[in-house]
This record gives sequence, structure tokens and C-alpha cells, in this order.
Amino acid sequence: MQIEVHSRRLHADKKSPAAPRPLSILVVDDSVDTVLTLSTLLRDQGHVVHTCANANIVIEAIQRYQPDVCILDIVMPGKTGFALAREVAALTLEKRPLLIAISGVFTEPRDVGLVKASGFDHLICKPANPDELLDLVNGAA
Repeated sequence: MQIEVHSRRLHADKKSPAAPRPLSILVVDDSVDTVLTLSTLLRDQGHVVHTCANANIVIEAIQRYQPDVCILDIVMPGKTGFALAREVAALTLEKRPLLIAISGVFTEPRDVGLVKASGFDHLICKPANPDELLDLVNGAA
């Protein structure tokens, strides 16, 4: 599995393609602003978005909603995104969700090994570039 650090670069001339179908997406971050921003962006694309601001209920939310994509902050009180990604990998799910790490701390190429070893598919740096995030999410459809 290849994992990349997605940068903050802007794609002013690039439009993100719409997803072929609406996805179920779980957004997890202890920052209310991040949750609201990402939720609005994804809902505007036609996706069904569930949110958690508490890392301790993420596994329950994944089992309940069976999301196609999980966007997990790495640094949160209670549990880290690293721990959550490992827990998701251990779940017996019909379909494993695409795991996207989002972080303002783990943003360097040297962090990729740690992110990958935890079970994430992608790493997005905060503040998230909307085009890059939508490309990743829509690619899961």
C-alpha cells in the first residue's frame, strides 16, 4: 500500500470530479470548526456525513454507520487517530472504510511510515486542501 503526504498546495485551475455515488463518511476531530468545515464541504458534494468530536465513541460510530470513508484527526484527547486506525483494522466489517488521517502536527514526509503502520491510507495536512480531500473521497466511490 502506498501512502502520500498531501500538501497544502492549491489547485486553482482544477475542479474535483463529483463522486459517482453518495458515500457515507465519518469525520472525527476534536476541533468543532474542522468538523463543521469538512462536513459542509462533503455534504455539498452529496455525501452523507456523520461526525464525532469524541475519539472514545468512534468505533461504535463505525460499527453503526458502516462508513465508506473515515477522516480521522490524529491528535485528539482520549485516543489518538493512530490507536483508532489500529482498532478499525481489527474490526470485523463487511467492508473496511478508506482511512484518511488529517493532522496539523504529523505533516512531514518522515511521518508517513508511522501513519502507514497505523493503518491509514492517506495523510492530509491541516488546513485541508478541499480539492485534494475531495479527490481522495470521490476516488473511494
